[in-house]
Amino acid sequence: MIDLGELTIRSRSVSEMDNNVYLLTAKGTGVQLLIDAADDVEAIRDMLGEAAADSDEQTRLACIVTTHSHWDHVRALAQLVRETGARTAAGTEDTPDIEVPTDLPLEAGPLDIDGVPSLEVIKLRGHTPGSVALLYRDPSGPAHLFTGDSLFPGGVGNTFGNPENFTSLIADITERVFDVLPDDTLVHPGHGDGTTLGAERPHLQEWRERGW
Repeated sequence: MIDLGELTIRSRSVSEMDNNVYLLTAKGTGVQLLIDAADDVEAIRDMLGEAAADSDEQTRLACIVTTHSHWDHVRALAQLVRETGARTAAGTEDTPDIEVPTDLPLEAGPLDIDGVPSLEVIKLRGHTPGSVALLYRDPSGPAHLFTGDSLFPGGVGNTFGNPENFTSLIADITERVFDVLPDDTLVHPGHGDGTTLGAERPHLQEWRERGW
């Protein structure tokens, strides 16, 4: 758990693909936002229960954001929506490929969920057409960037051998992330371990040259 001034961040690795599920809980209200209901409803329930036990407020899952439409990021989405009544959100271009209806198609800009500190949606086109990252700017420390499958330690996400998709993704990552956010920004990817922008920045040209 990461304990910040306004909220807590919890995560679980689920499934055989080591998907990361992130839960943000607002301290002042108990309102929650989940990022990528990837798999393993029971593990996600456990995480929700831990957050409820630690909170001084009654917790409520208000929204589930899907960073992109690939099957391994949505396997628990339908059941969690049925159990919690949470609203769903995803990048506009990806919504046709997500079986569960999307309540909030996301474009670049603020994501305001009543009771949750404001987040920023960043469109990162290439892994899928509608891939999004979510940015939380902590007033008291480094920013937190939830990148789905668009940025990992060691490179950008898979663009499946498509040069146009790679060009799009490396451009968006450069112009919308590295050019505007500081090195201490913490990166929380869709699989595996986290990193910082400072650790990855020196390798941008290397990624461009190798094409993946």
